[in-house]
Amino acid sequence: MPGLYYEEFEPGRTYRHEPGRTITEADNVLFCSLTMNTQPLHLDHEWAKNESPFGKPVVNGILTFALSVGLSVRDLTEGTLVANMGYEDLKHPAPVFHGDTVRVSSEVESKRLTSKPGRGLVTIRHVVTNQDGTEVCSYRRTVMVKTKDPSLVKQEGKAL
Repeated sequence: MPGLYYEEFEPGRTYRHEPGRTITEADNVLFCSLTMNTQPLHLDHEWAKNESPFGKPVVNGILTFALSVGLSVRDLTEGTLVANMGYEDLKHPAPVFHGDTVRVSSEVESKRLTSKPGRGLVTIRHVVTNQDGTEVCSYRRTVMVKTKDPSLVKQEGKAL
């Protein structure tokens, strides 16, 4: 399924993105290396065993966040995205560990046209859960997407 055009987003609709993704230790180590994050909580089993309340390494939360955006692309914005405008209210209520499988659901919260023809803004609430259904990450993302009708534009003072 290609991404959705502005007109196809319906506030209140929820999308469940499949498949999920199992995060491996190699994923976590590579991501930490790429981002130059040397936090022992993510990389050092012995440190985590002795110093962390979890007793084992925790997957880098930014990896979980980034992966969840990627898992939503095919269903929501593949080929229709103009830009990611921003992320808000990012939370990590529970840790992710090596071997956990994450899944993402996305609820369309709102949408509005922009003052530039052929573009609209859509705000989406993403919720990430692990294999047990525990919420491990959530955030709000605003995207600018193409309209099917390239002439659509926000008109001041008129209801849309």
